[in-house]
Amino acid sequence: MDSPHGAAVKAEDFGLKGPRGWVFRNIAIDAAPGSITAVEGPSGSGRTCLLLALTGRMKPTAGHAEVGGHRLPKKMAAVRRIAALGPVSGVNDLDQALTVAEQLREGALLQRRYEGPIRALLRPRGERRASAAARIEEALAVAGLDLATLPKGPRTSVRDLERLESVRLSVAIALLGDPRLLALDDLDLKLSDAERAEAWSLLRAIAARGTTVFAVCSEAPQDIPVVRTGTPAKTPDAKPDSAPDTKTDEKTDAKPETDAKPDTNAKTETNTKGTDDALAEARRA
Repeated sequence: MDSPHGAAVKAEDFGLKGPRGWVFRNIAIDAAPGSITAVEGPSGSGRTCLLLALTGRMKPTAGHAEVGGHRLPKKMAAVRRIAALGPVSGVNDLDQALTVAEQLREGALLQRRYEGPIRALLRPRGERRASAAARIEEALAVAGLDLATLPKGPRTSVRDLERLESVRLSVAIALLGDPRLLALDDLDLKLSDAERAEAWSLLRAIAARGTTVFAVCSEAPQDIPVVRTGTPAKTPDAKPDSAPDTKTDEKTDAKPETDAKPDTNAKTETNTKGTDDALAEARRA
Protein backbone atom coordinates (compact mmCIF):
# COMPACT_ATOMS: atom_id res chain seq x y z
CA MET A 1 0.00 0.00 0.00
CA ASP A 2 1.41 3.38 -1.04
CA SER A 3 1.04 6.53 1.06
CA PRO A 4 0.11 10.04 -0.14
CA HIS A 5 3.77 11.01 0.25
CA GLY A 6 6.33 8.22 0.61
CA ALA A 7 6.69 5.71 -2.22
CA ALA A 8 6.59 1.98 -1.64
CA VAL A 9 9.49 0.25 -3.43
CA LYS A 10 9.33 -3.40 -4.48
CA ALA A 11 11.69 -5.38 -6.69
CA GLU A 12 12.04 -9.00 -7.74
CA ASP A 13 15.00 -10.55 -9.60
CA PHE A 14 16.01 -6.98 -10.44
CA GLY A 15 19.18 -6.73 -12.48
CA LEU A 16 21.21 -4.76 -14.99
CA LYS A 17 23.64 -6.28 -17.47
CA GLY A 18 26.00 -4.37 -19.71
CA PRO A 19 28.25 -5.43 -22.58
CA ARG A 20 30.93 -6.78 -20.24
CA GLY A 21 28.85 -8.49 -17.59
CA TRP A 22 26.33 -8.04 -14.82
CA VAL A 23 26.34 -4.72 -13.00
CA PHE A 24 23.95 -6.06 -10.36
CA ARG A 25 21.47 -8.94 -10.36
CA ASN A 26 18.91 -10.92 -8.34
CA ILE A 27 17.94 -7.93 -6.18
CA ALA A 28 14.82 -8.31 -4.05
CA ILE A 29 13.31 -5.29 -2.25
CA ASP A 30 10.17 -4.70 -0.23
CA ALA A 31 10.35 -1.22 1.31
CA ALA A 32 7.33 0.47 2.85
CA PRO A 33 6.58 4.17 2.35
CA GLY A 34 8.57 6.31 4.75
CA SER A 35 11.14 3.59 5.45
CA ILE A 36 14.94 3.62 5.22
CA THR A 37 16.86 0.94 3.34
CA ALA A 38 20.65 0.68 3.27
CA VAL A 39 22.50 -0.66 0.23
CA GLU A 40 25.75 -2.44 1.04
CA GLY A 41 28.26 -4.29 -1.09
CA PRO A 42 31.89 -4.27 -2.20
CA SER A 43 33.15 -1.45 -4.38
CA GLY A 44 32.18 -2.06 -7.99
CA SER A 45 29.26 -4.32 -7.12
CA GLY A 46 26.64 -2.03 -8.66
CA ARG A 47 25.42 -0.15 -5.58
CA THR A 48 25.32 3.24 -7.33
CA CYS A 49 23.76 1.79 -10.46
CA LEU A 50 21.07 0.16 -8.33
CA LEU A 51 20.17 3.59 -6.94
CA LEU A 52 20.06 5.06 -10.44
CA ALA A 53 17.86 2.21 -11.65
CA LEU A 54 15.43 2.53 -8.72
CA THR A 55 15.08 6.26 -9.33
CA GLY A 56 14.42 5.84 -13.06
CA ARG A 57 17.79 7.15 -14.22
CA MET A 58 19.20 3.88 -15.56
CA LYS A 59 17.31 1.18 -17.44
CA PRO A 60 17.36 -2.30 -15.86
CA THR A 61 17.61 -5.37 -18.08
CA ALA A 62 16.29 -8.14 -15.82
CA GLY A 63 13.35 -8.63 -13.48
CA HIS A 64 11.17 -5.72 -12.49
CA ALA A 65 10.63 -3.13 -9.78
CA GLU A 66 7.75 -0.92 -8.74
CA VAL A 67 8.21 2.53 -7.21
CA GLY A 68 5.16 4.38 -5.96
CA GLY A 69 2.97 2.17 -8.12
CA HIS A 70 5.03 2.84 -11.26
CA ARG A 71 6.55 -0.28 -12.79
CA LEU A 72 10.14 -0.28 -13.99
CA PRO A 73 11.47 -0.24 -16.63
CA LYS A 74 8.24 0.73 -18.42
CA LYS A 75 7.45 3.82 -16.33
CA MET A 76 10.91 5.31 -15.86
CA ALA A 77 9.79 8.88 -16.57
CA ALA A 78 7.01 8.62 -13.99
CA VAL A 79 9.49 7.34 -11.39
CA ARG A 80 11.90 10.20 -12.13
CA ARG A 81 9.14 12.68 -11.34
CA ILE A 82 8.71 11.35 -7.79
CA ALA A 83 12.32 10.38 -6.97
CA ALA A 84 15.30 12.60 -6.20
CA LEU A 85 19.01 12.01 -5.84
CA GLY A 86 21.02 13.24 -2.91
CA PRO A 87 24.80 13.15 -3.38
CA VAL A 88 25.84 10.73 -6.15
CA SER A 89 29.46 11.25 -7.18
CA GLY A 90 29.96 11.70 -10.90
CA VAL A 91 26.24 12.16 -11.55
CA ASN A 92 24.99 15.25 -9.71
CA ASP A 93 28.07 16.69 -8.04
CA LEU A 94 27.84 20.09 -6.40
CA ASP A 95 29.49 22.91 -8.36
CA GLN A 96 32.68 23.74 -6.47
CA ALA A 97 32.85 27.18 -8.08
CA LEU A 98 29.55 28.35 -6.58
CA THR A 99 28.69 29.65 -3.15
CA VAL A 100 26.18 27.75 -1.03
CA ALA A 101 23.52 30.40 -1.70
CA GLU A 102 24.13 30.23 -5.46
CA GLN A 103 23.93 26.43 -5.44
CA LEU A 104 20.60 26.56 -3.60
CA ARG A 105 19.16 29.20 -5.94
CA GLU A 106 20.24 27.16 -8.96
CA GLY A 107 18.59 24.05 -7.50
CA ALA A 108 15.36 25.93 -6.84
CA LEU A 109 15.36 27.42 -10.34
CA LEU A 110 15.88 24.05 -12.03
CA GLN A 111 13.23 22.41 -9.88
CA ARG A 112 10.69 25.12 -10.72
CA ARG A 113 11.55 25.06 -14.42
CA TYR A 114 11.46 21.32 -14.99
CA GLU A 115 9.27 19.88 -12.24
CA GLY A 116 6.93 22.64 -11.09
CA PRO A 117 3.56 23.40 -12.69
CA ILE A 118 3.61 25.64 -15.77
CA ARG A 119 1.40 28.21 -14.06
CA ALA A 120 4.13 28.76 -11.43
CA LEU A 121 6.32 30.31 -14.14
CA LEU A 122 3.64 32.90 -14.86
CA ARG A 123 3.46 34.30 -11.34
CA PRO A 124 4.97 37.74 -10.60
CA ARG A 125 8.75 37.70 -10.06
CA GLY A 126 8.49 38.80 -6.43
CA GLU A 127 6.04 36.02 -5.67
CA ARG A 128 8.29 33.45 -7.35
CA ARG A 129 11.30 34.64 -5.33
CA ALA A 130 9.38 34.51 -2.06
CA SER A 131 8.14 31.00 -2.86
CA ALA A 132 11.66 29.79 -3.72
CA ALA A 133 13.08 31.36 -0.55
CA ALA A 134 10.44 29.61 1.56
CA ARG A 135 11.14 26.24 -0.06
CA ILE A 136 14.89 26.67 0.42
CA GLU A 137 14.44 27.61 4.07
CA GLU A 138 12.26 24.56 4.71
CA ALA A 139 14.65 22.21 2.89
CA LEU A 140 17.63 23.54 4.83
CA ALA A 141 15.77 23.04 8.12
CA VAL A 142 14.98 19.42 7.28
CA ALA A 143 18.56 18.79 6.08
CA GLY A 144 19.92 20.33 9.27
CA LEU A 145 22.15 22.86 7.51
CA ASP A 146 22.30 26.21 9.31
CA LEU A 147 23.91 28.70 6.92
CA ALA A 148 24.74 31.04 9.80
CA THR A 149 27.20 28.48 11.17
CA LEU A 150 29.25 28.34 7.93
CA PRO A 151 32.52 30.32 7.78
CA LYS A 152 31.09 32.99 5.45
CA GLY A 153 27.42 32.22 5.90
CA PRO A 154 25.50 31.80 2.62
CA ARG A 155 28.54 33.19 0.75
CA THR A 156 30.68 30.22 1.81
CA SER A 157 32.14 28.47 -1.23
CA VAL A 158 30.90 24.95 -1.84
CA ARG A 159 34.52 23.80 -2.05
CA ASP A 160 35.08 24.91 1.55
CA LEU A 161 32.33 22.77 3.05
CA GLU A 162 33.12 19.86 5.33
CA ARG A 163 32.00 16.45 4.06
CA LEU A 164 28.88 16.26 6.26
CA GLU A 165 27.94 19.85 5.37
CA SER A 166 28.23 18.92 1.71
CA VAL A 167 25.91 15.94 2.24
CA ARG A 168 23.39 18.16 4.00
CA LEU A 169 23.50 20.69 1.15
CA SER A 170 22.95 17.98 -1.48
CA VAL A 171 20.03 16.60 0.53
CA ALA A 172 18.50 20.07 0.89
CA ILE A 173 18.63 20.57 -2.89
CA ALA A 174 17.05 17.15 -3.45
CA LEU A 175 14.24 17.98 -1.01
CA LEU A 176 13.29 21.18 -2.89
CA GLY A 177 11.07 19.08 -5.14
CA ASP A 178 9.35 17.32 -2.21
CA PRO A 179 10.27 13.83 -3.52
CA ARG A 180 8.53 10.65 -2.44
CA LEU A 181 11.79 8.70 -2.79
CA LEU A 182 15.26 9.99 -1.90
CA ALA A 183 18.42 8.07 -2.85
CA LEU A 184 21.94 8.86 -1.59
CA ASP A 185 25.30 7.35 -2.51
CA ASP A 186 28.30 6.81 -0.20
CA LEU A 187 26.48 8.26 2.79
CA ASP A 188 29.22 7.51 5.33
CA LEU A 189 32.23 8.14 3.09
CA LYS A 190 35.00 10.07 4.93
CA LEU A 191 32.84 10.63 8.01
CA SER A 192 33.89 10.09 11.60
CA ASP A 193 31.80 7.83 13.83
CA ALA A 194 30.05 10.86 15.33
CA GLU A 195 29.35 12.30 11.87
CA ARG A 196 27.98 8.97 10.67
CA ALA A 197 25.55 8.98 13.57
CA GLU A 198 24.47 12.51 12.55
CA ALA A 199 24.01 11.43 8.93
CA TRP A 200 21.76 8.52 9.92
CA SER A 201 19.81 10.81 12.25
CA LEU A 202 19.24 13.08 9.26
CA LEU A 203 17.85 10.19 7.19
CA ARG A 204 15.61 9.08 10.06
CA ALA A 205 14.19 12.60 10.27
CA ILE A 206 13.49 12.63 6.53
CA ALA A 207 11.82 9.22 6.69
CA ALA A 208 9.77 10.36 9.67
CA ARG A 209 8.29 13.07 7.41
CA GLY A 210 7.09 10.29 5.09
CA THR A 211 9.80 10.17 2.42
CA THR A 212 11.18 6.74 1.50
CA VAL A 213 15.00 6.68 1.69
CA PHE A 214 17.66 4.45 0.09
CA ALA A 215 21.29 5.02 1.05
CA VAL A 216 24.51 3.35 -0.06
CA CYS A 217 26.88 2.92 2.88
CA SER A 218 29.79 0.83 4.11
CA GLU A 219 27.97 -0.33 7.24
CA ALA A 220 24.39 0.41 8.27
CA PRO A 221 23.10 0.70 11.84
CA GLN A 222 21.65 -2.56 13.16
CA ASP A 223 18.05 -1.32 12.98
CA ILE A 224 18.23 -0.43 9.26
CA PRO A 225 17.20 -3.09 6.70
CA VAL A 226 19.94 -3.87 4.20
CA VAL A 227 19.93 -4.78 0.50
CA ARG A 228 23.26 -6.28 -0.57
CA THR A 229 24.89 -6.23 -3.97
CA GLY A 230 27.70 -8.62 -4.70
CA THR A 231 29.89 -10.09 -7.38
CA PRO A 232 28.08 -12.96 -9.07
CA ALA A 233 29.97 -15.84 -10.59
CA LYS A 234 31.40 -15.24 -14.05
CA THR A 235 29.42 -16.62 -16.97
CA PRO A 236 31.94 -16.67 -19.84
CA ASP A 237 29.58 -18.46 -22.21
CA ALA A 238 26.75 -15.97 -21.74
CA LYS A 239 26.07 -13.52 -24.55
CA PRO A 240 26.09 -9.89 -23.41
CA ASP A 241 22.80 -8.05 -23.52
CA SER A 242 22.43 -4.45 -24.59
CA ALA A 243 23.77 -1.85 -22.21
CA PRO A 244 21.43 0.20 -20.05
CA ASP A 245 19.79 3.09 -21.86
CA THR A 246 20.95 6.44 -20.44
CA LYS A 247 19.44 9.22 -22.51
CA THR A 248 19.47 12.50 -20.68
CA ASP A 249 16.09 13.59 -19.34
CA GLU A 250 15.82 17.36 -18.86
CA LYS A 251 13.49 16.84 -15.92
CA THR A 252 16.07 15.12 -13.80
CA ASP A 253 19.14 16.19 -11.93
CA ALA A 254 20.96 13.03 -12.88
CA LYS A 255 22.23 11.72 -16.19
CA PRO A 256 20.31 8.59 -17.02
CA GLU A 257 19.70 5.62 -19.34
CA THR A 258 22.50 4.42 -21.91
CA ASP A 259 22.12 3.94 -25.68
CA ALA A 260 25.51 2.35 -26.03
CA LYS A 261 25.53 -0.82 -28.10
CA PRO A 262 27.42 -3.82 -26.75
CA ASP A 263 30.61 -5.09 -28.30
CA THR A 264 29.41 -8.49 -29.46
CA ASN A 265 32.98 -9.72 -29.82
CA ALA A 266 33.87 -8.99 -26.21
CA LYS A 267 33.76 -11.69 -23.57
CA THR A 268 31.71 -11.17 -20.43
CA GLU A 269 34.01 -9.76 -17.78
CA THR A 270 33.78 -8.96 -14.12
CA ASN A 271 30.96 -7.20 -12.40
CA THR A 272 33.31 -4.32 -11.58
CA LYS A 273 33.93 -3.53 -15.23
CA GLY A 274 30.20 -3.76 -15.92
CA THR A 275 29.60 -1.14 -13.25
CA ASP A 276 32.32 1.10 -14.67
CA ASP A 277 30.76 0.89 -18.13
CA ALA A 278 27.28 1.77 -16.88
CA LEU A 279 28.46 4.74 -14.84
CA ALA A 280 30.67 5.99 -17.65
CA GLU A 281 27.66 6.05 -19.96
CA ALA A 282 25.62 7.89 -17.32
CA ARG A 283 28.31 10.55 -16.97
CA ARG A 284 28.65 11.07 -20.73
CA ALA A 285 24.88 11.43 -21.22
